[in-house]
Amino acid sequence: MSGHSKWANIKHKKGKTDALKAKMATKIGREITVAARMGGADPTGNMRLKLALQKARENNIPKDNIQRAIDKGVGASDMNNYEEITYEGYGPAGIAVTVEVMTDNRNRAAADVRHAFSKQGGNLGESGCVAWMFKSKGVFVIDKEDHDEEELTLLALDAGAEDLKAEDDVFEIYTAPEDYDAVEAALADAGIETVVSKITMIPDTTIELSSEDAVKMQKMLDVLDDLDDVQDVYHNGILPEDEE
Repeated sequence: MSGHSKWANIKHKKGKTDALKAKMATKIGREITVAARMGGADPTGNMRLKLALQKARENNIPKDNIQRAIDKGVGASDMNNYEEITYEGYGPAGIAVTVEVMTDNRNRAAADVRHAFSKQGGNLGESGCVAWMFKSKGVFVIDKEDHDEEELTLLALDAGAEDLKAEDDVFEIYTAPEDYDAVEAALADAGIETVVSKITMIPDTTIELSSEDAVKMQKMLDVLDDLDDVQDVYHNGILPEDEE
């Protein structure tokens, strides 16, 4: 079970600037607060909070910051002003793009996202125009070192995983969202550490981008990443390694 890595197309760009890292910390904090507000402070039984906490750990968010975000969600009421919106559209070369937003100002968010698309030759579409191209999946990324592919495959499939792919230096395990917890528990019981573990959107098909279109696409992603209201961006483009 191997092939082109779809995870490689949705992972965050390497070497983000300090400014973008700071923005990411703010966005993750907001997600933790909203998750705690909606489902309580205990990640057991609150999948949204659990995934937000994993994202925080992957981005090296300090524990004190995480706790403050949880406390704010449990005790504060100002997060009730936030709404979640998904925008869909097409980037350079017809790349399908979905943008998940959490905002307290719908008009501002829509204008900012539309500008990010149009500036690089893309266009914002109607709701549902590209959603059908993506599937929600659990993803576990594991370093190849010290792990046997056959043994890891058997363990993952027995736990309910759908697929395991062997890439250059990692194994990638994919699950249905409802099987995420079972696979996570099986990996933990076996003492297997993950580089990444999350539920995300995976494209059904991908498009190879030319160097010129890849530059435009990366600029669009950078602009979207820089928007305070944008939480996550998913697309089905394959960017050359030097553009990722």
